[in-house]
Amino acid sequence: MGKGKIRLAVLFGGRSGEHEISVISARSMLDAVDPARYEIIPIYITSDGRWFYWEGFATGGPPPDDTFTAYVPVTDPTASAFLRSAGGEHELQVDVVFPLLHGPYGEDGTVQGLLEMAGVPYVGSGVLGCSLAMDKAMSKTVMRAEGIPTVDFVALDRETYENDGAKIVERIESAVGYPIFVKPANLGSSIGITKVHKRDDLGPALDDAFKYDSKAICEQGVAGRELECSVLGNLEPEAAEVGELRPTREFYDYEAKYVTEDTELVIPAPITPETRERVRELAVKSFLVHDCRGLARVDFFYVEDKDIVLVNELNTMPGFTPISMYPKLWDAIGLNYSELIGKLVALAFENSEDRKRNQIKYSAAVRI
Repeated sequence: MGKGKIRLAVLFGGRSGEHEISVISARSMLDAVDPARYEIIPIYITSDGRWFYWEGFATGGPPPDDTFTAYVPVTDPTASAFLRSAGGEHELQVDVVFPLLHGPYGEDGTVQGLLEMAGVPYVGSGVLGCSLAMDKAMSKTVMRAEGIPTVDFVALDRETYENDGAKIVERIESAVGYPIFVKPANLGSSIGITKVHKRDDLGPALDDAFKYDSKAICEQGVAGRELECSVLGNLEPEAAEVGELRPTREFYDYEAKYVTEDTELVIPAPITPETRERVRELAVKSFLVHDCRGLARVDFFYVEDKDIVLVNELNTMPGFTPISMYPKLWDAIGLNYSELIGKLVALAFENSEDRKRNQIKYSAAVRI
């Protein structure tokens, strides 16, 4: 890497319903990154999965089209560059990758596996941490096994529902009462989520969720305050301040997160010191249980009259838009956006060095 600028490749866009959110996050990041420390290499992944070097991204240049040179990632760790043009004429060398991708094919362990194959340091959790946190049903199952309190839920697959929808509806109603949140199991940004109050609306809600994923999760609606806590680190993570969401809509949906600014973000959350510490402790425990690295935002429900704190879900690549909670919670305790990016890059290099300690050859292996 030498003493020059760190060549930081930012992956954004991607094959996901959260494609546009990723682009917005990337714009916010590029506005905040320290140009004296980093040479930013913006890599735009189209909705159909093509990779482009979007050279004019930071200055508002047009998005790549067929006149741009397409690149492909090189998974050979001994290669001279991580990205090579489809024809092989051009190469892009990088020191570290920030996969600022939300949802499937980005936040679910797929891109992380590619980066592992390429031997490139990258920001955030690895294959297991990403895939586990992404699957809301498996995530809740593991958290419950580790004694982390979560809401009641039922998980189901699309084929079973299509074959016997009436029986599935009865099963859901017997396990969780109304209101019920119906969600795609492997998606974020509140896409495909419906709050259901009666049976007549349950089928359409499931149909909508199954548009985005072959697996859905139905969760018990909780009448509680929505709290969030940001976590930063590798094996010794730290929790930031605790914030509270106060949406004006029925729940914190896609538009409230990214389009409008009518959701009130209260930082710090007006809770007792004891509740604050309980939330922060559960955030760190959830991070470690999911085998996370680098960063995560942990979302909670706080049932105040019963003094119950429930973990809702964990996001391994939370939004980095100007109104996103993750950077705001760190800024509240004195870690600004630019410094946060620097810490995440440093953690990426730290994690990469730790992976290099793993022996990949066995001295007594049979000859081939």
